[in-house]
Amino acid sequence: MEKNYRWILVAAGALMGCVAVGAMFSLAVFLEPISRDTGWSRAAISSAMSLNFIVMGIGAFGWGWASDRFGARIVVTIGAGLLGLALVLASRTTSLAAFQVTYGVLVGLSASAFMAPMISTVMGWFTTQRALAVSLVSAGMGAAPMTVSPIAQWLVTDYGWRPAMMIIGVGAWIITLPLTLLVRRPPASGVQEEAGSPPSRGRQEEMWAALRSPQFAVLGLTFFACCAAHAGPIFHMVSYAMVCGIGPMAAVSIYSVEGLAGLGGRVLFGVAADKLGTKRVLIFGLFVQAAAIATYVQVRELKEFYSLAIVFGAAYGGVMPLYSVLARDYFRQEVMGSVLGASMMLSSIGMAAGPLVGGWVYDHYSSYTWMFLGSAAMGFGAVAIAFAFPRPAQPSLLRAALP
Repeated sequence: MEKNYRWILVAAGALMGCVAVGAMFSLAVFLEPISRDTGWSRAAISSAMSLNFIVMGIGAFGWGWASDRFGARIVVTIGAGLLGLALVLASRTTSLAAFQVTYGVLVGLSASAFMAPMISTVMGWFTTQRALAVSLVSAGMGAAPMTVSPIAQWLVTDYGWRPAMMIIGVGAWIITLPLTLLVRRPPASGVQEEAGSPPSRGRQEEMWAALRSPQFAVLGLTFFACCAAHAGPIFHMVSYAMVCGIGPMAAVSIYSVEGLAGLGGRVLFGVAADKLGTKRVLIFGLFVQAAAIATYVQVRELKEFYSLAIVFGAAYGGVMPLYSVLARDYFRQEVMGSVLGASMMLSSIGMAAGPLVGGWVYDHYSSYTWMFLGSAAMGFGAVAIAFAFPRPAQPSLLRAALP
């Protein structure tokens, strides 16, 4: 029964992640109609996305720690309620400051509640096929561009951006709240909690030892540089395609192709990591990602966008689950929520820079060229850092045998 349940948990995590990340990234679709309707600059609206990532990073660490302490179910339930509320409130704002608070702060805070807690919980249910399970949860997040974004574009076209955002918020409640009831602690953690034993002082010391370790330093820095590289190109891809003369729906379809390629990349890279080694596959994916970003400066036609979107989407989608798999090689399940949350906090700082810098570059130069070149340079930097990944530690505070 438990063997079947763990795959149900994977499906629930994938769907909740899809809704949360999709709602957040749909701002790329709302960018132009909001700017046209309100007169706010692209940089000002994009700053809400940057706030998303900053708050999401801080929230990831807090939610990750809370899931270690209280379990993932209560965390994702709070996140589900907050996600719908944030979108409904953002749809009614009339000032830029209010929009940045509701969309930039609350959406980011709610989205982060689904990431570290669900990935950590899923890993706790698997001793085999762990990379595949994490990749499938991550694939749900990668499905966001091909699901929520086209729906958002259709709703914006037919009803305007405000009703569209409100409908997405209500839909988020309808989908995510029931799914939170399926979330349960991994078996070993559940035994500890039923015994009523609170987190020990030793566990807190273990968490801080993990966050001060060289393994975590390399993990966090690589994750940061990787996300700093692809954040701008992902967020501004729809706008860039429209600048190149491609129509709105076709431009959004590029975003969807990236998402579809990301789904395949997550599964393919996850399986490859089990067979070839996580570090080797990660370095390969980071190199392909950086090269694809640099190539975008030469892209103008729709078919070229589609071709490159397949490569770029598979690369950035494929590497994302690998950070969690590497983390589990170094650290114990009992502190995994905190470790993943802290690494996601660093990655979110990198993600925060892309939308804002990309909007600033376009506002000042009427071109995205420098954004792509700068992002590519950051991507190659991530490749260099990834070579420094040490071997997994020997059994100690940083690593122990599976329960």
